[in-house]
Amino acid sequence: MRADLVPDDLWERVTPLLPPAPERRHRHPGRLRVPDRAALAGVLFVLRTGVAWREVPAETVGCSGVTAWRRLRDWTEAGVWPRLHAALLTELRCATLLKLDDCSVDGSHVRALKRGDHVGPSPVDRARPGSEHHLIVDRHGTPLTVTLTGGNRHDVTQLLPLLDAVPAIRGLRGRPRRRPRRPYADRGYDFDKYRRLLWKCGIKPMIARRGVAHGSGLGKVCWVVERAFASLHQLKRLRTRYERRADLHQGLLELACSLKCLRRLRTAS
Repeated sequence: MRADLVPDDLWERVTPLLPPAPERRHRHPGRLRVPDRAALAGVLFVLRTGVAWREVPAETVGCSGVTAWRRLRDWTEAGVWPRLHAALLTELRCATLLKLDDCSVDGSHVRALKRGDHVGPSPVDRARPGSEHHLIVDRHGTPLTVTLTGGNRHDVTQLLPLLDAVPAIRGLRGRPRRRPRRPYADRGYDFDKYRRLLWKCGIKPMIARRGVAHGSGLGKVCWVVERAFASLHQLKRLRTRYERRADLHQGLLELACSLKCLRRLRTAS
């Protein structure tokens, strides 16, 4: 297995979160279990290159693509990826690298080739089947949470669920932070109903108004979420949705957010 596929700092953070391996049978134990690090290398190889699972080079990665997919399925069902993301966000806040007061929200459409859960006719792609990535980032563009819906779901309908999905971020004295104070969003979120709901939650909405000339100044903050989407979609497996199961694609999204948080920690150290 190539050592650069799974960096040591990533492996040290993932190891405590992985479920224990099943015990081997005494009689007829079968083949040895592929090491978890090699399986994670296969998952990261697919995430970065976008190749099909059956085309993973076992000689380079250290395991077959089928094994990597099965391990991704098991780890996703065990809730490894959201816990990894929350742990990295806690490290970032402890290092005062998170700016949670001002956040940016947006959505991005991706085509879904194999249909499945959370797939719908996209209004921006001639009603072809697609999905929507919904992302919220802090002032620096660090992803706080990401969700997956069908391509026919309006972005504003996922604003409150996205805010509710932000994990409890510890790292400093006092209560953990769960919600931003001022979410910034573009004109697609311009609905008074959702403004009122945000005010009731103690959140001040900073949403651009439709029909108003450009130059409101919100772009000075909102651009970081566009940059975050560009960074996530550099991972080729996220540009187009190939997974039929929505939870597996969601797991890859959360793993990608964790990689971005880890990169933020590296650059600051």
